[in-house]
Amino acid sequence: MKYKLYVPYLFILLAMIGLFVFRLGPLFFAGVMSVTDWSMFGNPGFVGLENYIDFLGDSTFWKIVGHTLLFSLIFVPTIAFGSLILAVLLNQGVKGTTAFRAMYFAPVITSTVAVGIVWRWIFGADVGMLNFLLRSVGVESPPSWLSDRQFSLFVVAFVFAWKRLGYYMVIYLAGLQDIPKTLYEAARIDGAGNFGLFRRITIPLITPTMFFITIMALVDSFKNFDIIYTMTRGGPGRASTTMAYYIYQHAFELFEMGAASSLSMLLLLLVGGIAVLNFYYKSRWVETQG
Repeated sequence: MKYKLYVPYLFILLAMIGLFVFRLGPLFFAGVMSVTDWSMFGNPGFVGLENYIDFLGDSTFWKIVGHTLLFSLIFVPTIAFGSLILAVLLNQGVKGTTAFRAMYFAPVITSTVAVGIVWRWIFGADVGMLNFLLRSVGVESPPSWLSDRQFSLFVVAFVFAWKRLGYYMVIYLAGLQDIPKTLYEAARIDGAGNFGLFRRITIPLITPTMFFITIMALVDSFKNFDIIYTMTRGGPGRASTTMAYYIYQHAFELFEMGAASSLSMLLLLLVGGIAVLNFYYKSRWVETQG
């Protein structure tokens, strides 16, 4: 009957409503607000591309773009290779794998605020556990990790990578377990060692998963507001301020919603541009099984 033609669309109806109401709708609204000077009080006034021109000509904006890219440069390789190493170790089938998998995944489901508070205490300058250990081994003046411009961004990126490592490890595990065991058996018969198996079989066949994780980690690295808010509030100065936190400051501290929306659009263009470049160069390093 004809009504059966509409049944599949009913199953995706809620998902489509969620997509338009919570994704595309806010994106369109932000795009409209980005050409206004709306301050959440009163009516928005149309200013055209003035917000974009102001930011593109502002040295502070470019400095924060640099912080954002540096954060990603730390986070993405750490995730791509760190989670792969963990996944390979947990894929060996040794006893206790399930317990270790749960232990590594636990930070993923732990509140980011709780994670930030704990690590803020660990990296504390005076009573932090890390500096206590450094002093105990003879380091007289350990760094003030979170209040030092040289270290704050690196520390926050490390903590964020530590929290997300288990999530990407599970994805790698799924990719590793999809590699046919017969390939390893045949290679061992031919005399290949563990390093040879990893280099000649595991790495090439895991590249599609690695590409997926690289894109996901890239997007993840730009959504770093909560860990920065909890640990450094973008400081000292603006040393650990990234685009996500800069948008928050303009929107909810300065109440410049138009400016914040234009920053959001610029961030979207930045992430989209890097993602497009990744897809462009995908064929050069991603092995496809045909």
